[in-house]
Amino acid sequence: MATKIKSPTIIKAAGNKPKIIKELIGRVNSKSENLSIAHMQSPGGWVEPGQTPEFEEYTLVLSGMLKVATKTETLEIRKGEAVIIKPGEWVQYSTPEPQGAEYIAVCLPAFSMETVHRDDD
Repeated sequence: MATKIKSPTIIKAAGNKPKIIKELIGRVNSKSENLSIAHMQSPGGWVEPGQTPEFEEYTLVLSGMLKVATKTETLEIRKGEAVIIKPGEWVQYSTPEPQGAEYIAVCLPAFSMETVHRDDD
C-alpha cells in the first residue's frame, strides 16, 4: 500500500544560526525508523556541532555550498554534488558562504537524537 506524505514536519536544528529542517520521511513525520529524508535550508555562516553518528548519511546539495569536515579532510560540496558519511565517522557540517545552502539529507537508519552523538558545546 502506498503512503502519501502530504507535508513535512519542521524539526528544530542544532547550530549557531536558525536552519530549517523539513523532515519528509523519518521518525517524526512518517514514523519511519529505517530511513529519513529531510530538506535542509541553512543560512550563510551556519555551523553545527561535530557529531559521530551511528547512521550512514547521504547528502545532495541543491544550491550553495555545504562544507563537510571530517578528522582527515574538509570537502566543499556544491550544487549537483553529494557526499556520503559512514557510521562512526566524525563529521561537522557548515555553510560558510553568504548565500548558505539548500540540500537533501538521507539517513540510514533514520536520524535520531540518540544516535547522532553530537559533540558537547
